[in-house]
Amino acid sequence: MHAMNYKTTFLEDLGVTLEYASFCPKDGVGEWHVMLHVDARHETFEGQLRRIYAAEDRLTQMPDFQGARYILKRYFLSDSTNQQPLMRQEPDVAISLIQQQPLDGSKVAVWLYLISGTDVYTEHGTVVSEHNGYKHLWRMGLVSNQGDSAQQTETILNEYETLLQKFGATIADNCIRTWFFVRDVDTQYAGMVKARRENFVREGLTQHTHYIASTGIGGGPADTKALVQLGTYALTGFQPAQQRYLYAKTHLNPTYEYGVTFERGTCMEYGDRSHVFISGTASINNKGEVVHVGDICLQTRRMWENVEALLHEGGMDFSDVMHLVVYLRDTGDYEVVSEMFRERFPDIPTVITLAPVCRPTWLIEMECVAVKENKNEAYRSF
Repeated sequence: MHAMNYKTTFLEDLGVTLEYASFCPKDGVGEWHVMLHVDARHETFEGQLRRIYAAEDRLTQMPDFQGARYILKRYFLSDSTNQQPLMRQEPDVAISLIQQQPLDGSKVAVWLYLISGTDVYTEHGTVVSEHNGYKHLWRMGLVSNQGDSAQQTETILNEYETLLQKFGATIADNCIRTWFFVRDVDTQYAGMVKARRENFVREGLTQHTHYIASTGIGGGPADTKALVQLGTYALTGFQPAQQRYLYAKTHLNPTYEYGVTFERGTCMEYGDRSHVFISGTASINNKGEVVHVGDICLQTRRMWENVEALLHEGGMDFSDVMHLVVYLRDTGDYEVVSEMFRERFPDIPTVITLAPVCRPTWLIEMECVAVKENKNEAYRSF
């Protein structure tokens, strides 16, 4: 029995579509990735949000989500500055709010990650899921509003590194995945990249050691003075051999060749499953060049090919993917891209947002998480 299951449900009274992937082995921790999409219904943000929240509250009562608890909620917003004050506080969930407008005509969409069978609590402002000697640390929404994008990045990373120390962890040894959301990415990205590189060198992260799976993408923090927002996932209690990095060198080049410092993908292996985190991936070749400049369809296909190569290196394929986040530079490309994704991945929970990629000639980027059953006696189960 394959532990992965896909389902789409429409809650008619709420006008909310739930797309979800569940990975629930008979014995062991259950995981769910969900995308919620709301019909706009000519309604204000408040009305759309109310229906999204009603769907979230109903979801955990549904038979398919038995025992599930929220770990992460990432809201894709059309206007984060005005909408953030209307969002509810949920202390035991890692909440990520970012201005990346859903392109389906609504003002809000949300990616939800839920888990069952672990202890979930908040410590040092961080959501912790603890089980079997592992601690999964989710911390979202780190910002600074002082200085330029380089100074803000430096401040945020220092704050995160201090936080990890409280868990006996470091960014080099324990951080698995980061998301850098950059306001006005065409002008502010370079500062973030420079500060991250310098910080990583001090932390012992270089081209000769390793970096961290990451997405660096356009996105507006709610605080108008904040130029960069960081979201993070880290893990303690694993053996170094459980983690490996994915390169797909036939298709992609090492990122340091063009001055950035992230891994293309990371595979975490447990006794009962593997997780693959694919970084933000675009239409690039193994010389670091943008491929198919100006052609959204060809760029989309090349991006898929690159992601597939990374998944294969992690022992997986698209049938193991639990969700897709797609970033577009131009809203005018939405119709053609959404159709291409619907045809190729009809079952995978997907959101398509407005978020320019870090190079102006890249029209599209995507990221994903994949999970696959595994039997490895050498490691503890997830």
